[in-house]
Amino acid sequence: MSNISSADLEARKGSPSPRLDEDEFRRRFLNQFQDPAYEPLTPELTKISAAAWDAYKNSRKIPRTRKAGCEFADPDCDLAADWLDARQAIHEAKRRHDNQNGPHRLLLINGSSRGEHTCPGEVSKSFRMIQTARSVLEQNPMVTINVLDLSRVASEYGRQIHPCKACFSTSAALCHWPCSCHPNYSLGQVHDWMNEIYPLWVEAHGIMIVTPVNWYQTSSPLKLMIDRLVCADGGNPDPTTTHGKHAKEAKEIEMKGWHYPRHLEGRIFSVIVHGDTEGAEGVRRSVSDWLKSMALVPAGPLAEVDRYIGYWEPYATNHVAFEKDQAFQEEVRNAARTLLEAVVAKRQGHQIAAGSRLKQAREK
Repeated sequence: MSNISSADLEARKGSPSPRLDEDEFRRRFLNQFQDPAYEPLTPELTKISAAAWDAYKNSRKIPRTRKAGCEFADPDCDLAADWLDARQAIHEAKRRHDNQNGPHRLLLINGSSRGEHTCPGEVSKSFRMIQTARSVLEQNPMVTINVLDLSRVASEYGRQIHPCKACFSTSAALCHWPCSCHPNYSLGQVHDWMNEIYPLWVEAHGIMIVTPVNWYQTSSPLKLMIDRLVCADGGNPDPTTTHGKHAKEAKEIEMKGWHYPRHLEGRIFSVIVHGDTEGAEGVRRSVSDWLKSMALVPAGPLAEVDRYIGYWEPYATNHVAFEKDQAFQEEVRNAARTLLEAVVAKRQGHQIAAGSRLKQAREK
């Protein structure tokens, strides 16, 4: 790679611009106020849309900033106040994780988008499995459980996970930890849930993911979270080194040798995937492989499960099929027991993971 020139590291351009003109921007902005209750507020909304247009036109992504301070390479660099707050929350979560006298912290993730509080009006089997696992784990008084219910992306106001913008594919150093792409106020990309989700992963000693198969893949909310966790595996904890999102600066840093910090390394995981006709094994393998690629550690064979519930039976009776499948419910319990056993062993220094001290020959 020694023959790479400065020109080779220039960011490639050429795609069509997504910029809107003022009329189209205002049409889209005001479209969210369809309820007749807003009609008396038309003058106010006109003023608000003008302010929103000004922020969009001038690309004010981060209107509120603070100086980075002495912990960063460039102390005088302006960083988003949102990002600094998210970073602080992650640091506090890491202190909880590293406290050897603290409880065993477990994160249970419901990956299904189905819920009872909007359409379709019925809870998911994934959520019920999380409850089954929780009922086993909470019997241990030394366990603290967080449940991350990703179905709230589909049912809760202002609860969003915005797509990953793939900064890592330009340079690892351009992908900041935690993610600095969101919120982007000028584009209306707000209410991003990830700044609350990152600390849940960081503080956890063990993580269980339960997901259905949706078209041979994970659910949409789970995939959004997976993509946005890319910054946890090699992401740059100091945005001042790239002065925001300067692609060439980031490429130059990476070419000098990127240290590839693994921010979630060593946490224990369990994966449960269920389907009705196809894809369960492939999804279970892909989720497990993703977690292992981030240097998380599988709890054990019983903690990874892929099964079909009501195979080729009507969707209308899928909960009945789940309730009848007592063996599968016990497999969920065993996955939870295995996860906790592995977490306890690791924290007590008894778990042996062969090869864990070896350095990988290459990074991504």
